[in-house]
Amino acid sequence: MFDVEGFILVGGASSRMGSDKAQLKFDGQTGVELIAAALRPIAGAVRLVGSREEACLSPLQNIPDLHERWGALGGLHAALSACRSAWAAIVACDLPLVTDELFARLWQFAKEPFDTVVPVQPDGRPQPLCAFYRRERCLAATERLIASDEHTPRALLASVSTRWVEFSELAGLPNAEHFFVNVNTPADYERAKSILALQNRER
Repeated sequence: MFDVEGFILVGGASSRMGSDKAQLKFDGQTGVELIAAALRPIAGAVRLVGSREEACLSPLQNIPDLHERWGALGGLHAALSACRSAWAAIVACDLPLVTDELFARLWQFAKEPFDTVVPVQPDGRPQPLCAFYRRERCLAATERLIASDEHTPRALLASVSTRWVEFSELAGLPNAEHFFVNVNTPADYERAKSILALQNRER
């Protein structure tokens, strides 16, 4: 078994969606269920981070945020604090089109001297909420940043050794162009449902 645990961040406000993104259904499965299935081949355990009480409908164990309303960095901190493996694979619940092939490819880069493995999207932006974090070093760095009133994952990536995985290193994987479709709005939701339905028909 790989020395990694999976964590799905579900504590966002979902203000643009108008409903809890963690509970959105895609052909009968929630995005959380799809992400968990993609993580399981490489993760010894998969847990949620920051679920609101009314949204705790998943059988997955929930890890509460240790710093409430601290944004994504707070979610990373809670996941790293709960992790007992050397690495944590941390994914936001609004990325339902990630796959086990994506995580297997990213895991190939989880080695010394890197502390994080972060993919770069087709638009050139990094995606720190679909990444691998070395628990010991990243937890210490996250605690220092929170103590200094920092809220963004970008600050964490700048303070540790990061392996940026360019999209060209992922592009050959099946459905790579859709890995980082971010479901933030009703329009995003409809697009993601259409993409997944087409993928399922093509299988």
